[in-house]
Amino acid sequence: MNIFRLAGDMTHLASVLVLLLKIHTIKSCAGISLKTQELFAIVFASRYLDIFTDFISLYNTLMKLIFLGSSFSIVWYIRRHKLVRRSYDKDQDTFRHYFLLLPCFILALLINEKFTFKEVMWTFSLYLEAVAILPQLVLLQRTKNIDNLTGQYVFLLGAYRGLYILNWIYRYFTEPHYVHWIPWISGLVQTLLYADFFYYYFESWKNNKKLQLPA
Repeated sequence: MNIFRLAGDMTHLASVLVLLLKIHTIKSCAGISLKTQELFAIVFASRYLDIFTDFISLYNTLMKLIFLGSSFSIVWYIRRHKLVRRSYDKDQDTFRHYFLLLPCFILALLINEKFTFKEVMWTFSLYLEAVAILPQLVLLQRTKNIDNLTGQYVFLLGAYRGLYILNWIYRYFTEPHYVHWIPWISGLVQTLLYADFFYYYFESWKNNKKLQLPA
């Protein structure tokens, strides 16, 4: 654990809390992609298969439970809550996210650090997380009115991955033999996908204007 990883974890947690705050208090999921939330639920379900078998620390277990519980809760809210689901824009959230699953799984079968079930599923979760934000970014491009909480949620998600890259750089220079190409490249791809959003987010903040992404 170092300051960059802790900051990354807290930023990731903050992004989830912002989204839950929006859904629970406003009873709205406007601007939120169900497709991205379903992909994140699959990411955490496939990554944390060891949650009840391999104990690392209380902190580690709690974070796994939080991300598992929150991701499935968000999907339930958007799909089943009688008020929240009314604000879901199905007509705009049309990215065919299921087409991302098979390529990521095949890539995990071909490129992994160890060919075991848990390792392949963990690698699959990394590849899928790298592209899971795509439906959300596409939805934001189609949405003319991006509210503050949705913008903050996506910004915090991108910031979490950026902080994790700093964590990897720090560990590379402070820990001997610390080389993990798969999470590094996946994380870099994921961060690059946020680059365009970051630019327009900071432009809107600097000019005190409402956030809009070019169509």
